[in-house]
Formats: sequence, C-alpha cells, structure tokens
Amino acid sequence: MTQSIPSNFTHHFLIAMPHMADPRFDHSLIYLCEHTDQGAMGLVINQPSDLNLADLLEQLDPELSVSVTERYQVFNGGPMERERGFVLHRGPHQWESSLDLGTLQLTTSRDILSDMARGLGPTEALITLGYAGWGAGQLEQELADNVWLSCPADHQILFETPSAERLDAAARSLGIDWTLLTSQAGHA
Repeated sequence: MTQSIPSNFTHHFLIAMPHMADPRFDHSLIYLCEHTDQGAMGLVINQPSDLNLADLLEQLDPELSVSVTERYQVFNGGPMERERGFVLHRGPHQWESSLDLGTLQLTTSRDILSDMARGLGPTEALITLGYAGWGAGQLEQELADNVWLSCPADHQILFETPSAERLDAAARSLGIDWTLLTSQAGHA
C-alpha cells in the first residue's frame, strides 16, 4: 500500500533537508499557514530572535504597562516582510485582524500584543517577525526536489516543545532521527 501525498499542505510542518541551499532556511522548521494553487505562506517556528514581547511593545506602545512578557520570545518568521508581525495562536477570541486557520488563528493586529502584555491574550501563542512565502507551484517543486520533508503539524510541538527541540521533534514524528540525516549522497 502506498502512502498518499496531500495536495494541500496547510497545517503541515516543513522540515528543511540538510542540503538546503538557501542559508535563510538552514535547519528550519516551518508551520504552513496556507497552501493553495496560488502559492503558500508559512512561519519559521524554530529560529528565535534576540527580541521578546516587551521589546516589541517598547517600540510600538511605550506607554503600555507590561506585566507578562518574558515568556513570549519573538521568532524570525522568514525572510519576507521582516518588519511585519504575526501571532500564531489557539483560542476562541478574534482580534482585529485574525485569520481563522481551523484549530488555530493567525493575527496581525497590534491589539493582540497589548492583550498578551496584560495577561489577556491567548495562553498558547507564537510571535514572529516576517514570513516565508512561495509563488504558485514553487513549494510543490521544492517538495518534488526533496528540499523539504513534510508532516502534519502538531500543536504540542508548536506551543509546548522548546524551540531548539522542535525540528528534531517534527522529524521524530515521521520516524526520522534528524541527527542521522546528511547532505552527502551515498553510492553503492
């Protein structure tokens, strides 16, 4: 029996293979927020930046009284629009600019950051600056070229696994030991 390959990779992880030619994605784990015939959009979820929520709010709203920001690390979400923020989260509340992704939401408005600083935001959230994007057919070609491995996304990896362990955890969900993968081809 052969395993079927999904035609839509929304709510999947992309695991950068060791031979990834683009250094911006070296050892990256990406959560795919959207994948259509027009292209794909995702967030790198395992590359922390030097910023946290308090740093962002200091720039966006210096008057805001910050109470619970130390637990919110900001991630380098990808090379596109690095000045734009995204919050991937679970929870029923809709903020000003939220896109429903099924079991998750993607919010781009500042009101969620203010609520998070006050302890009123979602309990499970990941903040990124920038995103990764692909044009029509580009991701499909990269998958065919074995640049990425894919697997269904797992909320535990997204929100409970430390960022340094997320890539290994996603690979393990496929039964792969990431440390044994190599960029060198073998010859018999």
